[in-house]
This record gives sequence, structure tokens and C-alpha cells, in this order.
Amino acid sequence: MPDRPDLVINTGPILALVAAGHLEVLPTLFNRVIVPHEVVQEIEAGGLTQFACEEFRAAVWLDKRQAPTSLTPFLKAVLDPGEAAVIALATAEKVSTVAIDEAAGRRFARLHELKLTGSLGALIKAKQQGLPVVLRPAIERMRGQGIWLSKALEEECLRLAGE
Repeated sequence: MPDRPDLVINTGPILALVAAGHLEVLPTLFNRVIVPHEVVQEIEAGGLTQFACEEFRAAVWLDKRQAPTSLTPFLKAVLDPGEAAVIALATAEKVSTVAIDEAAGRRFARLHELKLTGSLGALIKAKQQGLPVVLRPAIERMRGQGIWLSKALEEECLRLAGE
């Protein structure tokens, strides 16, 4: 297996992977999966349904940070706290790969010269490495939890996954 990089992950990919039923692919794909304090807080808040809280708490392999991330005024101004923390923490700890699903966060991650993945990218990579992932039902489960995916993105991911 190739070297597994470290990863700093945002709320969206965690929720999407829980919805897909495949959060457990992350420790196979990445050496360490770091969750900034701000993301921990967002997930633990859980909204009205407490969706993904149980799975998140059970994932003891996640490196859940307890201290708030030091954010630049620029990142605070242009991104939500979770995305800003992912980029700031990755930059501060020299982690080259981040998981962000939202377009604005992805743009700013690129500006910071970070490598990107997202929930679907992680699932495709897992499938390519032989893990038991079938993308089409995973996407259907994501949609069932209200996770929005464009039809074009869905079709491209299914093509890449050979489905």
C-alpha cells in the first residue's frame, strides 16, 4: 500500500461519509485524520436530529482537537469556522491534504496550496484500493440525508468508480 498521508477534515465530508455508511474508510486511506476543534463543535451540536453524533463519538481513531484553532482574520472573514479551521490547522501543522466538500472552502484550500479530497473522492479512492464500497447506493444514502450533489458530479464519480 502506498504511503498514507495525514488528513484534516471538515464537517461536510464527515456527515456525508456517515450518511453513506462508510466513515470507516478514512483510517485505511489516511495515516491520521485530524478534526479541528471547530468541526468537533459543529458535529457535537448535532442540530435537531443529532445526525452522525453517535458515529462521530464512536470513531475513536479520529484525532479530535480540543483547543480552538488559531485563525487569521482573512480566513475568518471569508469562510465558515469549520472550513477556516481546516485550512489553518493543515497549514500550521504542515498537513498537505484536506477534506472539504463545499466549493468556497475548496477554492481557498487550493489558494493555500493544499491537496483536496471530499466525501466522494474518499469513496472512489477506497473502492480503487479494494475496499467494499459501492458508490451508487452510497450516493443514494447521502441524498436521503439531504446532502446535495449535482447530477454532473454524481455521474462523473460513478464513471470514475466504474459503476
